[in-house]
Amino acid sequence: MGGSFAIVTRVAIACQGGGSHTAFTAGALKGLLRPGALAGREIVGLSGTSGGAVCALLAWSALRERAPERVGELLDAFWADTAASSPPERALNAWTVWASSLQEVVTLPAVSPYDTPLTLSGADAFKRALTRLVDFGAITADGAPPLLIVGAVDVLSGRFRTFDSRRERISAEMILASAAVPTLFRSVRLDDGVYWDGLFSQNPPVRELVDARPDEIWVVQINAQAIDAEPRSVIDIADRRNELAGNLSLNQELHFIEKIDQMLEAGDLPRGGRYKTIVVRVIELSRPRFSRSLGPASKLNRDPAFLAELIAHGEAQAGEFLAALDFEDAWRRRDVDALAAFFADDAVLASAAPFGEHAHGDGKITPQLLDRLARGLTLDLTRKQIARDRVTWTVRAGGPGERVAGRAEATFRSGRVVAVTLGSGTTG
Repeated sequence: MGGSFAIVTRVAIACQGGGSHTAFTAGALKGLLRPGALAGREIVGLSGTSGGAVCALLAWSALRERAPERVGELLDAFWADTAASSPPERALNAWTVWASSLQEVVTLPAVSPYDTPLTLSGADAFKRALTRLVDFGAITADGAPPLLIVGAVDVLSGRFRTFDSRRERISAEMILASAAVPTLFRSVRLDDGVYWDGLFSQNPPVRELVDARPDEIWVVQINAQAIDAEPRSVIDIADRRNELAGNLSLNQELHFIEKIDQMLEAGDLPRGGRYKTIVVRVIELSRPRFSRSLGPASKLNRDPAFLAELIAHGEAQAGEFLAALDFEDAWRRRDVDALAAFFADDAVLASAAPFGEHAHGDGKITPQLLDRLARGLTLDLTRKQIARDRVTWTVRAGGPGERVAGRAEATFRSGRVVAVTLGSGTTG
């Protein structure tokens, strides 16, 4: 008897850290890992740094127990514990955010975490929140999938450190080490070093996820890659400086993966050897949807409504990302009928150089335009796909020797495409 085997795509997810903004990561993981969302895909690894390490840990714990339905439950419980819910906590939270904002304008007295016992109680509360949700005593270094990688940095040696579930038993102290922001917490001492927040090293670890042999790496990114206007105020300059520093190691690691992909496609590296093609996809916190509420001080904001908004945004962004994957699949199969089903009735298409100006004044999607989109343009998956306020791919047109490269951007609402824009530039 004959049979067929479904192809399963192996996926690793990397979670960037960023204080309270990491609630967006929690929402994204809830949306991506909800039961039934990942049909045909297997999560083979997760990584994270700081708050991203916490989110990755909670998702990993549920997946390791073969209980994906608990991912959302654990993430919601942690962020409910984190929120400033009581009146005294709300007052303290408001003062903390105000003082942090003011620090960018005037110099306030700095207090070392070693000069106040409050840092110890804060670390203890953090650890209790983790141990209520994860049975660390039941975790063993047995290499059972999926892989978990947690990033930190050794204060004394300056050595980047990744805690790896294949080699060592993941402990609450390791997660604390990854989240030990030096202005808020004392360093965490483990057997092999003294650790600070992994934001100073790999945010998040990506290179080690390659060891899990994924077909795709999905990055949940907190820090904006691009902005629309030049920062001019003291607060905006500090915010952008923080974002660029946080993205430095991530960009380097993703660039390396993309370069390998391009070399494999060009035949400069042999297929079937040490290297394999890995598609990179980025789900980024959409800054325009929050306006100025996402300044550096807001990374300390534990207001329940603010956290809930970030979580909801993460879930919505994940939904649009998954819809984009289905849209991409129809595009790669050049299935015009399947593509047509994605477009809203009032969807529009705009085209500019190098693909030529769109000839139809109303921009409405027609069968001819869909055929051109499906058959005339090829997705270049050696460059990352980015889901932000819209989803962006690098595309190519033309035959061998006359190819032109550009960018396709699709805007999704409730799983439907409402606009497609073709133009110059790439996602690299």
